[in-house]
Amino acid sequence: MNAEEFRRLVLALPNAIEGAHHAHPDFRVGGRIFASITPDGERGMVKLDAAQQALFVTSEPEAYAPAAGAWGRGGATMIVFANARAASVRRALTAAHAHALACASAPRKRRGR
Repeated sequence: MNAEEFRRLVLALPNAIEGAHHAHPDFRVGGRIFASITPDGERGMVKLDAAQQALFVTSEPEAYAPAAGAWGRGGATMIVFANARAASVRRALTAAHAHALACASAPRKRRGR
C-alpha cells in the first residue's frame, strides 16, 4: 500500500471528493472528512467509530493505531501504508465512509459561545 493506492481506493467510494486541509490531502463525503494522507505520504487516516477503531487496531496493530490525543479518542485511526494490506484498507475506508455519511445526516452539536 502507498499513498496513491490509498487515494485510488478512497476516490472509488461513492461521492468521495478530494480536498486539502492543513497542507495535506483530505477526502470528504457529505461535507465530512473521513480520510486523509499525511504530508509525508507514509500514513493515512480514517475516521471510525470507537468499535471499528478497536477492531482494526486489535486485529492489525502493525498497520493501525489511534491518532494521538483527542483525535484518536474521537476515532481518528492512523494507517501505516508500508504495513497495510489493500483489502484491509478498503474495509477501513468503507467503514469510515459509512460513518461519515451517518454523521452527516445527524444534527450537528452546537458549541457553546
